[in-house]
Amino acid sequence: MGNIFTILFIQPITNLLVGIYQLLIFLHIPYPLGFSVILLTIVIRFALFPLMGAQLRSAKKMQDMTPHLSAIKDKHKGDSQRIQAETMLLYKKHGINPAAGCLPVLVQLPVIWGLYSVLQHAVSQTSLHEINKLIYVDSLKLAKLWDTHFFGMPLGQNPSQLLATIGPGILLLPILTGASQFVQSKMMIPKKDPTQKSKPSGSDFASAFQTQSLYVFPLMIAFFSYQFPAGLSLYWITFTVFGIIQQYLMQKEQSSVSSPAIIDAKIVKTPKKKRQHYGKKSR
Repeated sequence: MGNIFTILFIQPITNLLVGIYQLLIFLHIPYPLGFSVILLTIVIRFALFPLMGAQLRSAKKMQDMTPHLSAIKDKHKGDSQRIQAETMLLYKKHGINPAAGCLPVLVQLPVIWGLYSVLQHAVSQTSLHEINKLIYVDSLKLAKLWDTHFFGMPLGQNPSQLLATIGPGILLLPILTGASQFVQSKMMIPKKDPTQKSKPSGSDFASAFQTQSLYVFPLMIAFFSYQFPAGLSLYWITFTVFGIIQQYLMQKEQSSVSSPAIIDAKIVKTPKKKRQHYGKKSR
């Protein structure tokens, strides 16, 4: 299994990283490894753009269903089977597949994990042979081991190790990592509809969990960034910033397209008796 993952993900991404690195060396760009990490992350982000777009569009459709799902829960309170049946009927009526957003995530995960593994290997590698054995063609192979410094910061060491040598300024790295993750998480939380009445505390577990994750997950990322090699923080910041840009563009695109209002005929309905009454009166 490990060999398959290496052949399908680790080796291609390593060749891409080394190819970018060799190009930057040819162009005499300073700190080529650090900029290679940034450029490689951008390339992977663009390659995953269609999948992430599909994931965001699926999430938006599910977000649009929120008020109708709340109405179904209120209407059939206590009847879980009826709620489930009405929910599936609502999804079917509007052509929504709740699992549609999971497939893009599952496809992205091996690529993202492969990128993470390659960068972790690259910034901490001390053996030239270990890198070159993954390269497809001899012309791309490294003549000497690359310098892991990026603007004076060794990418293979973590901020906790660099605190004594660089000083408190190195703490900006985990802070930026956590802050960028917070911004992206904040953008992914759907805005509350002011017309919806507030529900009792604990009635919406998913919403409460999402709100807690908004603060807990960025703090975890910042803590890990403090402990992990600085090169991985550089990758995570770049990856997250481009995720924020993509999220903004997708939201702008969705807001510019005037989509017809979704109305559930079972929820919004004119009473039959009232129509007959007005009909008699007009005569």
